[in-house]
Amino acid sequence: MAMARRVSLFEREVTVRLAPAALELLHGVARVLSEGELSGDAYTGSTMLTVDLRRTADRVSDPPDGATAQRAALLYAADDRCRDHARRVAVKEARRIAGCDLVVPGVDLESRARGHELHLSLNVEAQRERRASPSPAR
Repeated sequence: MAMARRVSLFEREVTVRLAPAALELLHGVARVLSEGELSGDAYTGSTMLTVDLRRTADRVSDPPDGATAQRAALLYAADDRCRDHARRVAVKEARRIAGCDLVVPGVDLESRARGHELHLSLNVEAQRERRASPSPAR
């Protein structure tokens, strides 16, 4: 075993995450497909965002291939900014389909790659928002 005679004063760590501009860029080229229904006061539905990385080739230096899509899918699911944005998209779509305000406790996100595409599946379960009725005047 070799003995170290000199050591560095610095520990290095490399972090890879989606660039700040990636969120706007990816969602800007996404195709959105939503379905769902309001049954009584309960809403159940899903929204699929499909991002074809080839549509970003003129603005992105990374190759629009399967490896980039796979890396983006993994990083997307782990990024709070991305999850928050995806949740806003899903809730907006759910409210549009339901035709009313909804109370949405959570949105499940699944992020995966298929070839050069990034697929984001957002599943929503919600309740119709009930506004409190005003108290009668005394």
